[in-house]
Amino acid sequence: MNNDIPVRELGPQGEVMAHAVDACVHCGFCLPACPTYALLGDEMDSPRGRIVLMKEVLEGGLDLLDAAPHLDRCLGCQACVTACPSGVPYGELITSFRGWSEPQRRRSPLDRAKRYAILKALPAPRLFSVAARVGQYAKPLAPALPAALRGPLDLLPEHVPAMQPSPRVTPAQGPRRGRVAFLTGCAQQALAPNFNAATLRVLARNGIEVVIPEGQGCCGAAALHTGARDEALRLVRANLDAFNPDDYDAVLSNAAGCGAGLKEYPVILHGLHDEARAKAFAAKVQDISEYLAGLVREGGLEPFMPASRSLKVAYHDACHLAHAQGVRAAPRELLRMIPGVSIVEIPEGDLCCGSAGTYNLEQPELAGQLGARKAGHILSTAPDLIASGNIGCHTQIQSHVRRQGSAAPVMHTVEVLDRAYRGEL
Repeated sequence: MNNDIPVRELGPQGEVMAHAVDACVHCGFCLPACPTYALLGDEMDSPRGRIVLMKEVLEGGLDLLDAAPHLDRCLGCQACVTACPSGVPYGELITSFRGWSEPQRRRSPLDRAKRYAILKALPAPRLFSVAARVGQYAKPLAPALPAALRGPLDLLPEHVPAMQPSPRVTPAQGPRRGRVAFLTGCAQQALAPNFNAATLRVLARNGIEVVIPEGQGCCGAAALHTGARDEALRLVRANLDAFNPDDYDAVLSNAAGCGAGLKEYPVILHGLHDEARAKAFAAKVQDISEYLAGLVREGGLEPFMPASRSLKVAYHDACHLAHAQGVRAAPRELLRMIPGVSIVEIPEGDLCCGSAGTYNLEQPELAGQLGARKAGHILSTAPDLIASGNIGCHTQIQSHVRRQGSAAPVMHTVEVLDRAYRGEL
């Protein structure tokens, strides 16, 4: 798409945005892949329409205020990237645009307060845990609260578990096959601490030493995708200081959103002095399922104990694993290795569940529609168990399947593997 975006004025992120706009040929393949277009049927709420809006704002032909409602409704799920035959890096465009435009936004005091609370609580697991526990007491009041406050309360699980501190080093069991660094994540430490515990157990059982580097923190994705670019840069650089990729075979994440965020570091730092360091780091980043599937090819995994009965597992593709990272086969391959487990595919499996980082907090109505739609499709497969690889998806899906009357367990992929090793499936 031809454009007159003033790249020199916008700097390195202007190059990223102009490149993405250039790549779009207006073919429309992205429209049926887009969750908000599926719900609203409005061209301006599709990737193609949003690219035009961002182009016009960047060129100075459209006021940001007029474009903002449509751009705010974008989940950033990147389903359009998978569907696009021209290779438009839409995720890089929307993320860079939000970082450029947010300082120019005029938000209401309530909106500013909510965003401030989200960006302070999410990266701080202990604070988030306290807030979640307080929120449980407020849940009975949810129907009387504004939507901005009701949405977060609706997503809280029935029980907020105690946090489980992770050891700085988990030694390999038996001969050591590898050594990895592990990003522990933020919200999942408060809402689902067993994700990390199961990850450490499965890796150690397969001969992998796991190091949790001191000084690590939030991956920065939540800040970046909400336009808080300065805060994102601070978090990114702190992690680059904490992780020395030369010391490890891989840098692992077990949260799709975090893993995708880590792999975005070179885009975030494009044109800056630490871009090369970000590239070296991102080259080592893998999702836990990617890494374990690699071990399968390099000698195999320790055998799993059979499930106690035939189990039908509905596997949900987290957007930031399937679309942003291109990881689809690995989780399915691992689950199928468990004797007695079969995978059922979910109708509309490529459509976002509505979690999308902080989206279900900022756009609760649309997120709720997508969550209900996803839960309905999942339950149509009559699963014994639901698996996914992202804390946001886990929380969203668990909330919505419970509302639809199902007690089917919702688990992380690595939790399923861990239970199989322990003979608890």
